[in-house]
Amino acid sequence: MAMSGFEGYEKRLELHFFGDDPAMLDNNLGLRLLDFESLEQVLNAVQCTVVSAVANQYFDAYVLSESSLFVYPTKIIIKTCGTTQLLKSIRPLIHYACNLGLSLCSCRYTRGTFIFPKAQPSPHTSFKEEVICLEDALPNNLCYRKASVMPSKTTTNSWHVFTASDESHIIPNDHDIYTVEVCMTDLDRVLARKFFLPPGGGNKSGDIAGKEMTKITGIGDINPRAMICDFAFDPCGYSMNGIHNDRYSTIHVTPEDGFSYASFECVGSIFDDDHIEHLVGTLRKAVQVFRPATLSVSTTCASHEVWPRVTHALEPLGLKCRSCAADEFPAAGSIVFQTYTARRK
Repeated sequence: MAMSGFEGYEKRLELHFFGDDPAMLDNNLGLRLLDFESLEQVLNAVQCTVVSAVANQYFDAYVLSESSLFVYPTKIIIKTCGTTQLLKSIRPLIHYACNLGLSLCSCRYTRGTFIFPKAQPSPHTSFKEEVICLEDALPNNLCYRKASVMPSKTTTNSWHVFTASDESHIIPNDHDIYTVEVCMTDLDRVLARKFFLPPGGGNKSGDIAGKEMTKITGIGDINPRAMICDFAFDPCGYSMNGIHNDRYSTIHVTPEDGFSYASFECVGSIFDDDHIEHLVGTLRKAVQVFRPATLSVSTTCASHEVWPRVTHALEPLGLKCRSCAADEFPAAGSIVFQTYTARRK
């Protein structure tokens, strides 16, 4: 293990807002009315920048220098890796939303276990410090709060969760929506090499090199219906956001040996006709791009019908489920954290 390298594990923050002015939300704008300068201010506090963006009628998706940002009319999801200070985004986001007549009604913060915890700056030096920071930044109306570290059989990997909600959003409005967060480590070396720029190929733009990586790695085939916004970093590393209707998927890759990491996240709805088949197929394809020796999957959903299918998706790939932890959270419903290792190890 390298003494220190790039931290692949992301911190993820999801904020939900509500407003009294229906006109502003009817036209699918809401938070999307935040000007780019305001978003830049928020990202500046976190210490990252926008490198690429794409939008449709439902939401805006940004690829960041460290991961991704999604802006919906009443919801913001921001996910950042490295040594970013994600929680510093909360106050400015609440402030800018307030200017648009929107108030915070729920918050969810999740992360895995850092590979290089000592390299993390405040307020991310420990989960305890993160919780203090969250408690401090959130308005008093978010009075239902819960912090939990979900364990796995291997002591090295836990899932850290903090959620908070106001009186009326303890049960989420979009209770049909589920989020699946996959964290993969110890990637197949041959596959990981595809996320390095070719020698002498450094004069290509990140966009053009990103398109090539999407194609040669099979990432473009994971969800062929999605519009993809991708970016390749110099000398290595890759990010993509896929958007299809009101759903996103996102992949981030830190391919260096010794601390290789890739994440895949997607959202779905239990009301979609083929949602289970689609989820199983998508998970299989995403994991096959990297063939990790270890991975964890966190499934957030108000109902319990999604998470059992994860094992169904992964076992045929030679991955064995080693542990499973479940808990209930305000505003999030149930979160199930599963860990897997490849049988070849």
